[in-house]
Amino acid sequence: MRCPYCGDENTSVLESRSTGETGEVRRRRGCSKCGKRFTTYERVGNIDLKVEKRSGKLEEFSREKLEKGIEKACWKRGVEAEVLEKIVDDVEMKLLNRRSTTVKSTDIGKLVLTRLKKVDGVAYLRFASVYLDFDNLSDFKEVLKEMEVAMNS
Repeated sequence: MRCPYCGDENTSVLESRSTGETGEVRRRRGCSKCGKRFTTYERVGNIDLKVEKRSGKLEEFSREKLEKGIEKACWKRGVEAEVLEKIVDDVEMKLLNRRSTTVKSTDIGKLVLTRLKKVDGVAYLRFASVYLDFDNLSDFKEVLKEMEVAMNS
């Protein structure tokens, strides 16, 4: 690991710890040359997971694309970054624990919607409007009715 301060490659791991369910490892490192310390996070990189789009086209799963979609839905909603990260981690773990290495984009959308519904109603509606491909105002009204019924029961 290269030191972010001086660029030297001679660094050592001072401490390692798992960050929880996601399997990510937090490492505290020290540079032998400049003596500064820094933190790195390690997670599984190449995940052999394909996403089947509505068109039938297959593409590689992208955690970054999932994060961007959720961030857009939560934009200016006051949802903390840790909450967004937890949603992304939860969805990713659900996908990785499936038997199949191919997942439908609609399944990913459902996983995100169930989590956003618990976090923020407006973010849920924003995500649903893209995921459910709303065409007009009546589509919004229908989902709003469903949300009101769910909240009142």
